[in-house]
Amino acid sequence: MDLLLTAVIVILIIIIIVTIAHMYNNLVGLRNRVKNSYAQIDVQLKRRNDLIPNLVETVKGYAAHEKGVLEEVTKARTGVMNASTIEETSAADNQLTGALKTLFAVAENYPDLKANSNFQQLQSDLTDTEDKIAYARQFYNDVVLKYNNACQQFPSNILAGLFGFKEEEFYQAPASETAVPQVEF
Repeated sequence: MDLLLTAVIVILIIIIIVTIAHMYNNLVGLRNRVKNSYAQIDVQLKRRNDLIPNLVETVKGYAAHEKGVLEEVTKARTGVMNASTIEETSAADNQLTGALKTLFAVAENYPDLKANSNFQQLQSDLTDTEDKIAYARQFYNDVVLKYNNACQQFPSNILAGLFGFKEEEFYQAPASETAVPQVEF
């Protein structure tokens, strides 16, 4: 009887250890996916930032008196480059998106600029990049949701607290783009 009881206890201990190891590894994997998905947003933001100086130079040649718009785009680009947290990056990215929309609206007033093949290519590249940024944001938020759920749900929340796993912030869209009002529960 003692041998059977010892065997049952050993099996239960092994099951508990395996379960804890699985939960811990799951939390680590999710945290790393959050970091990776944020890095993908960063890659796309850098791609967009690399396109902007060429766009600004192209527009300058046609719309030199639109200096304020060009400065706003340049300032917003600098804000994205200098952002160090998710909140700062999100806010700066939203500001740059708005500045680029203004720039393209101004470009509508210059038929020669709109017909310029360099401008058309840059506009196409930026549109493609904006689509990739939107996808990367959505993917990041999906991964953050899974990670935050793991940090909050029982029993992995106990492990998350013991090992210092902290919830991550979602990447926020600008208020003008949110179609559904935020609801608190």
